[in-house]
Amino acid sequence: MSRLRLIAFLPAFYVLLFATVFSDFAYAQPRDLSTTNNRARRAFQDAVNLYNMRDVNGAAESFREAIRFDSNFIEAYIVMGEMFQSAQRYREAVEAYKQAIQINPEFYTNIYFQLAESAFFIGEYELSHSNIQKFLEYERISETMRNRAGNILRRSGFAMEAVQNPVPFEPMNLGAAINTPYDEYAPTLTADEQTLIFTRKKPREDQDFLHLGREYEDFYVSYRQNGEWTPAVNLGAPINTQYNEGAQSISADGVHLYFTGCNRPGGMGSCDIYYARRVGDAWSEPVNLGPPVNTASWESQPSISPDGRTLYFTSNRRGNFGRMDIWKTTLDERGNWSEPENLGEVINTAGREMSPFIHPDNRTLFFASDGHLGMGGMDLFYTLRGEDGQWQEPVNLGYPINTHADEISLVVGASGREAYFASEAEGGKGGSDLYFFELYEEARPSMVTYMKGFVFDANTRARLRARFELIDLQTEENLVQSFSNERTGEFLIPIPVGRNLALNVWRDGYLFFSENFSLEDVRTGVDPHLFDIPLQPIQEGQSVVLRNIFFKVDSHELLPESINELQRLLQLLEQNPGLSIEISGHTDSTGSFQYNKTLSENRALSVYNYLVENGIARDRLTYSGYADTQPIADNTTEEGRARNRRTEFKVIGNL
Repeated sequence: MSRLRLIAFLPAFYVLLFATVFSDFAYAQPRDLSTTNNRARRAFQDAVNLYNMRDVNGAAESFREAIRFDSNFIEAYIVMGEMFQSAQRYREAVEAYKQAIQINPEFYTNIYFQLAESAFFIGEYELSHSNIQKFLEYERISETMRNRAGNILRRSGFAMEAVQNPVPFEPMNLGAAINTPYDEYAPTLTADEQTLIFTRKKPREDQDFLHLGREYEDFYVSYRQNGEWTPAVNLGAPINTQYNEGAQSISADGVHLYFTGCNRPGGMGSCDIYYARRVGDAWSEPVNLGPPVNTASWESQPSISPDGRTLYFTSNRRGNFGRMDIWKTTLDERGNWSEPENLGEVINTAGREMSPFIHPDNRTLFFASDGHLGMGGMDLFYTLRGEDGQWQEPVNLGYPINTHADEISLVVGASGREAYFASEAEGGKGGSDLYFFELYEEARPSMVTYMKGFVFDANTRARLRARFELIDLQTEENLVQSFSNERTGEFLIPIPVGRNLALNVWRDGYLFFSENFSLEDVRTGVDPHLFDIPLQPIQEGQSVVLRNIFFKVDSHELLPESINELQRLLQLLEQNPGLSIEISGHTDSTGSFQYNKTLSENRALSVYNYLVENGIARDRLTYSGYADTQPIADNTTEEGRARNRRTEFKVIGNL
């Protein structure tokens, strides 16, 4: 099994910083150095001067020249190691520090800390652990250094344990239809896992590089057909422009696209979040989300929740716990984004938290961090939102998914099994390629299947744009809010498995559609749940079965799960003041007729009373109980009897 390094290029979208610190040896007077060789001293000073001018290679050669003049010149090894460490050339730093310790292990106490730190960043965890233990044996250590050393001790210990207990990881290249000699990265998927959008970086073929850079980033799209990805094509205008587009998130239904644009005309900060909507087969002109989402700071890496109402993103704005934090904003009923809220210190640390990805289950958040306990650099984590709405302690995805290198972005398909990422691994098509692997079971999000179909006029069969609402009846959580396509009537919605769900679909001028279901199986893109939805125009005589009105057993007392459906009916009546309806109760054939007659009538009366108590005039409503005289299914089966036990409303007037 090959071990791949997950990466993300997008330098404008993924910010990496480091500090440069030299020990006092770099500024020592020649008489204070251990060597008496004047040529070694001059070469040492030349090296320090060259590095101060950021010439690392030139400085390295001068340090080595100093060592050639005096092979025991310990300060040259130490400062050269510090230079390599500050330049993130950790392997060379480790070798320099080892040479210094071999010359005199007690010459410089901090060298054990610096060796441990550099060794950790190249995955030499045992070397890191043993040297940081050696450092902590010294008594005269500042509290700050002792705390930093304790952090390395914990991290190296964690990493050693992770390497000894690897998680399953067998990545596969997505192939020539997706990957090219150029760089491909930042994948995103629709809920049916049949549409893949990603970023490709290519050299500019015109003179725009003079002010826009020599390379540009565009979005490409591919579709899965018969289990294979089609050749990727440029997403085209107006999404792609002469500027860079990247770090995107597509909604579960493939209609809404959020992405990052940097240094654009009219932008608010260095990078802003933009939005576009698919209309038919075309995309709308992207718009800057504006305040309060975008600020003069850096906003990037959006991830939209499956209900389309919460946008997660990364920012370095005021209010952060660290250098980069994950924030969220929610969409209100008027289409306005709320003031962003920091996800809090359970998620965000004093380091960097980046690349949020909210899974279609709307409860599992994947992200990258160098502040939580990890393998070195940026690691990938996941966290679950509990029933109380709070995020739980993040879990490291483990080795070899995470390594000492930076693992920055990951997306997971709706089924929770397939994870997609970018890597520069050998054997690819060139540069960075896209890969996928089967995520091990313990890290999988909740299973999510999906439903697709189209909405149409029940009389004319014309395709309609209509609004969807999917609600968990137990928790009253609104799982999905979406629209069918305004030209084709098509829709696609993710559906959590094993939960009692209410589906409502409505459009002005029509009676709403109501359904109740719980799906136990997970369908693939080849075998989706197909469900076409007819909407009845508001006409006298038309009726709707209220699938999400529930009563206690053998009672007319409404259950709390009924409230959402009752509110939908209430809204229909409020929006159509000339509408009059009959509410009817129905039972199966079990029991006596008189019992069923009374029960069905009282249940209809309960709905009637709810509407009256919430402001609907009595003269617009009637109610009746029909017992088992109007069955819609076979009363000889439990399934049929369940469908016959129902509440309906029928239009009896529409002024």
